[in-house]
Amino acid sequence: MIRLGLTGSIGMGKSTTAAFFRASGVPVHDADATVHALYRGAAIAPVEAAFPGTTGPEGVDRAALGARVLGDAEALKRLEAIVHPLVHEAERAFLAKAAAEGRRIVVLDIPLLFETGGEARVDAIVTVTAPAEVQRARVLARPGMTADKLDQILARQIPDADKRRRSHFLVDTSRGLEPAHRQVEAVLRAVAATNR
Repeated sequence: MIRLGLTGSIGMGKSTTAAFFRASGVPVHDADATVHALYRGAAIAPVEAAFPGTTGPEGVDRAALGARVLGDAEALKRLEAIVHPLVHEAERAFLAKAAAEGRRIVVLDIPLLFETGGEARVDAIVTVTAPAEVQRARVLARPGMTADKLDQILARQIPDADKRRRSHFLVDTSRGLEPAHRQVEAVLRAVAATNR
Protein backbone atom coordinates (compact mmCIF):
# COMPACT_ATOMS: atom_id res chain seq x y z
CA MET A 1 0.00 0.00 0.00
CA ILE A 2 1.41 3.38 -1.05
CA ARG A 3 1.07 6.10 1.59
CA LEU A 4 0.97 9.59 0.10
CA GLY A 5 1.64 12.45 2.48
CA LEU A 6 -0.43 15.51 1.59
CA THR A 7 0.76 18.81 2.97
CA GLY A 8 0.79 22.53 2.30
CA SER A 9 0.92 25.78 4.21
CA ILE A 10 -2.19 27.60 5.38
CA GLY A 11 -4.38 28.92 2.56
CA MET A 12 -2.81 26.81 -0.19
CA GLY A 13 -5.93 24.74 -0.94
CA LYS A 14 -5.02 21.50 0.78
CA SER A 15 -8.57 20.70 1.90
CA THR A 16 -9.84 21.08 -1.66
CA THR A 17 -7.01 18.89 -2.92
CA ALA A 18 -7.82 16.24 -0.30
CA ALA A 19 -11.42 16.29 -1.55
CA PHE A 20 -10.15 15.57 -5.08
CA PHE A 21 -8.30 12.48 -3.78
CA ARG A 22 -11.46 11.33 -1.99
CA ALA A 23 -13.54 11.87 -5.13
CA SER A 24 -11.10 9.58 -6.95
CA GLY A 25 -11.84 6.84 -4.42
CA VAL A 26 -8.66 7.22 -2.35
CA PRO A 27 -9.14 7.06 1.45
CA VAL A 28 -7.83 10.19 3.18
CA HIS A 29 -6.87 10.46 6.84
CA ASP A 30 -7.29 14.11 7.82
CA ALA A 31 -5.07 15.02 10.78
CA ASP A 32 -6.91 18.32 11.35
CA ALA A 33 -10.32 16.61 11.42
CA THR A 34 -8.89 14.07 13.86
CA VAL A 35 -7.76 16.89 16.16
CA HIS A 36 -11.24 18.45 15.98
CA ALA A 37 -12.77 15.10 16.99
CA LEU A 38 -10.23 14.67 19.81
CA TYR A 39 -11.09 18.16 21.08
CA ARG A 40 -14.67 16.91 21.52
CA GLY A 41 -13.55 13.67 23.16
CA ALA A 42 -10.31 12.02 24.27
CA ALA A 43 -8.22 15.23 24.44
CA ILE A 44 -10.59 17.23 26.66
CA ALA A 45 -9.31 16.03 30.06
CA PRO A 46 -5.56 16.18 29.31
CA VAL A 47 -5.89 19.61 27.63
CA GLU A 48 -7.85 20.99 30.61
CA ALA A 49 -5.23 19.60 32.99
CA ALA A 50 -2.41 21.29 31.06
CA PHE A 51 -4.31 24.48 30.18
CA PRO A 52 -6.99 25.11 32.84
CA GLY A 53 -10.03 27.03 31.63
CA THR A 54 -9.68 26.10 27.94
CA THR A 55 -12.50 23.55 27.85
CA GLY A 56 -16.24 23.72 28.31
CA PRO A 57 -19.45 21.74 27.69
CA GLU A 58 -18.67 21.51 23.96
CA GLY A 59 -15.13 20.24 24.56
CA VAL A 60 -11.90 22.16 23.97
CA ASP A 61 -12.48 25.85 23.24
CA ARG A 62 -10.15 26.25 20.27
CA ALA A 63 -10.10 30.05 20.48
CA ALA A 64 -9.19 30.02 24.19
CA LEU A 65 -6.56 27.32 23.64
CA GLY A 66 -5.15 29.14 20.62
CA ALA A 67 -4.80 32.33 22.66
CA ARG A 68 -2.84 30.36 25.28
CA VAL A 69 -0.37 28.70 22.90
CA LEU A 70 0.05 31.05 19.92
CA GLY A 71 3.44 32.70 20.21
CA ASP A 72 4.45 30.55 23.22
CA ALA A 73 6.79 27.79 22.01
CA GLU A 74 6.84 26.00 25.38
CA ALA A 75 3.05 25.91 25.67
CA LEU A 76 2.78 24.70 22.09
CA LYS A 77 5.20 21.86 22.86
CA ARG A 78 3.08 20.82 25.84
CA LEU A 79 -0.04 20.80 23.68
CA GLU A 80 1.66 18.79 20.91
CA ALA A 81 2.85 16.23 23.48
CA ILE A 82 -0.83 15.64 24.34
CA VAL A 83 -2.35 15.73 20.87
CA HIS A 84 0.25 14.16 18.54
CA PRO A 85 0.24 10.67 20.13
CA LEU A 86 -3.58 10.60 19.92
CA VAL A 87 -3.50 11.64 16.25
CA HIS A 88 -0.87 8.96 15.49
CA GLU A 89 -3.04 6.34 17.15
CA ALA A 90 -6.00 7.33 14.93
CA GLU A 91 -3.71 7.28 11.88
CA ARG A 92 -2.51 3.74 12.69
CA ALA A 93 -6.15 2.58 12.96
CA PHE A 94 -6.91 4.21 9.58
CA LEU A 95 -3.94 2.47 7.94
CA ALA A 96 -4.87 -0.91 9.44
CA LYS A 97 -8.42 -0.57 8.10
CA ALA A 98 -7.19 0.48 4.64
CA ALA A 99 -4.78 -2.48 4.53
CA ALA A 100 -7.56 -4.87 5.56
CA GLU A 101 -9.71 -3.47 2.73
CA GLY A 102 -6.89 -4.08 0.24
CA ARG A 103 -6.42 -0.40 -0.64
CA ARG A 104 -3.47 0.24 -2.94
CA ILE A 105 -3.12 3.99 -2.24
CA VAL A 106 -4.03 6.08 0.81
CA VAL A 107 -3.47 9.73 1.64
CA LEU A 108 -2.31 11.04 5.01
CA ASP A 109 -3.36 14.70 5.08
CA ILE A 110 -0.85 16.24 7.52
CA PRO A 111 -0.63 20.06 7.47
CA LEU A 112 2.65 20.10 9.45
CA LEU A 113 4.11 17.00 7.79
CA PHE A 114 7.69 18.28 7.53
CA GLU A 115 7.54 20.21 10.80
CA THR A 116 6.57 17.08 12.76
CA GLY A 117 8.80 14.52 10.98
CA GLY A 118 5.81 13.00 9.18
CA GLU A 119 7.79 12.38 6.00
CA ALA A 120 9.21 9.25 7.66
CA ARG A 121 5.69 7.74 7.72
CA VAL A 122 4.91 8.17 4.00
CA ASP A 123 6.21 6.82 0.69
CA ALA A 124 5.83 10.03 -1.33
CA ILE A 125 4.89 13.63 -0.60
CA VAL A 126 2.37 15.84 -2.39
CA THR A 127 2.65 19.54 -1.56
CA VAL A 128 -0.22 21.90 -2.34
CA THR A 129 1.11 25.28 -3.35
CA ALA A 130 0.17 28.72 -4.70
CA PRO A 131 1.98 32.05 -5.03
CA ALA A 132 2.47 33.91 -1.74
CA GLU A 133 0.13 36.75 -2.73
CA VAL A 134 -2.68 34.28 -3.52
CA GLN A 135 -2.11 32.50 -0.21
CA ARG A 136 -2.15 35.75 1.76
CA ALA A 137 -5.34 37.01 0.09
CA ARG A 138 -7.13 33.70 0.76
CA VAL A 139 -6.14 33.55 4.42
CA LEU A 140 -6.84 37.21 5.22
CA ALA A 141 -10.36 36.76 3.78
CA ARG A 142 -11.13 34.27 6.56
CA PRO A 143 -13.28 35.52 9.46
CA GLY A 144 -11.23 36.59 12.46
CA MET A 145 -7.89 36.37 10.64
CA THR A 146 -5.41 39.22 10.94
CA ALA A 147 -2.07 39.88 9.27
CA ASP A 148 -0.34 39.46 12.65
CA LYS A 149 -2.03 36.10 13.31
CA LEU A 150 -1.14 34.91 9.81
CA ASP A 151 2.50 35.91 10.31
CA GLN A 152 2.62 33.93 13.58
CA ILE A 153 1.16 30.86 11.86
CA LEU A 154 3.59 31.13 8.94
CA ALA A 155 6.51 31.48 11.37
CA ARG A 156 5.70 27.94 12.64
CA GLN A 157 5.61 26.48 9.12
CA ILE A 158 8.49 25.55 6.86
CA PRO A 159 8.53 27.98 3.90
CA ASP A 160 6.58 26.90 0.84
CA ALA A 161 9.74 26.89 -1.32
CA ASP A 162 11.37 24.35 1.03
CA LYS A 163 8.26 22.16 1.02
CA ARG A 164 8.16 22.19 -2.78
CA ARG A 165 11.84 21.25 -2.97
CA ARG A 166 11.37 18.29 -0.60
CA SER A 167 8.27 16.92 -2.34
CA HIS A 168 7.72 14.28 -5.00
CA PHE A 169 4.63 15.95 -6.46
CA LEU A 170 3.16 19.47 -6.52
CA VAL A 171 -0.44 20.60 -6.93
CA ASP A 172 -0.68 24.31 -7.81
CA THR A 173 -4.15 25.53 -6.84
CA SER A 174 -3.72 29.09 -8.12
CA ARG A 175 -5.02 28.27 -11.61
CA GLY A 176 -8.47 27.08 -10.51
CA LEU A 177 -10.26 23.91 -9.49
CA GLU A 178 -10.20 22.00 -12.76
CA PRO A 179 -6.42 22.32 -13.34
CA ALA A 180 -5.80 21.32 -9.70
CA HIS A 181 -8.09 18.29 -10.12
CA ARG A 182 -6.17 17.24 -13.25
CA GLN A 183 -2.91 17.51 -11.29
CA VAL A 184 -4.31 15.18 -8.61
CA GLU A 185 -5.31 12.67 -11.30
CA ALA A 186 -1.79 12.88 -12.74
CA VAL A 187 -0.32 12.15 -9.29
CA LEU A 188 -2.56 9.09 -8.93
CA ARG A 189 -1.61 7.80 -12.39
CA ALA A 190 2.11 8.20 -11.60
CA VAL A 191 1.76 6.47 -8.23
CA ALA A 192 -0.36 3.65 -9.68
CA ALA A 193 2.30 3.05 -12.32
CA THR A 194 4.90 2.42 -9.60
CA ASN A 195 2.55 0.16 -7.60
CA ARG A 196 1.85 -2.58 -10.13
